[in-house]
Amino acid sequence: MAKGRVILSQDRINLTLERLAHQLIETYSNFQDTCIIGIQPRGIILAERIIEKLYAIPEINQLEFGKLDITFFRDDFRTREKPLVANETELDFLVENKNVILVDDVLYTGRTIHAAMTALQHYGRPKQVELLTLIDRRFNRHLPIRADYVGLTVDAIDEAFVKVEWKEEAKKDQVLLYTEKRELK
Repeated sequence: MAKGRVILSQDRINLTLERLAHQLIETYSNFQDTCIIGIQPRGIILAERIIEKLYAIPEINQLEFGKLDITFFRDDFRTREKPLVANETELDFLVENKNVILVDDVLYTGRTIHAAMTALQHYGRPKQVELLTLIDRRFNRHLPIRADYVGLTVDAIDEAFVKVEWKEEAKKDQVLLYTEKRELK
């Protein structure tokens, strides 16, 4: 198995999350008519961490938060060798006329975000949709999608990939860059 190089340590991730939370505050102030939606499964932890940082600010006392599953909206849904396992969507509000902040850990080809925007349409017509991502893999975009809030931009070749590890799932928070492709869990 190839060994990944740490490109964001636990301390740097924490600082990056602080910065992203403050950027959201600058844009949305008290988050009226604004919701944060994490994309299942990898965007949920990031979204929860951002919300935790936002709640540390005394002026922010209520945020609408949802979890969006995109499994059946993916363009490769029927072309995979192994069946995809769906996660549960937990969205107990409509996004009609709201500012929506979609959250995912890594922006790569843009296909996940495209699927998320398609799935989101089942919950109303948002006023605006923005994207927050911890890692933006700038190259190899298949669709014209960009992140509005980015933790770190990574320029990596085709064979490389980025893996975000969270302490909830792994031993610690870190972002690794692998220079060889391998099968992700």
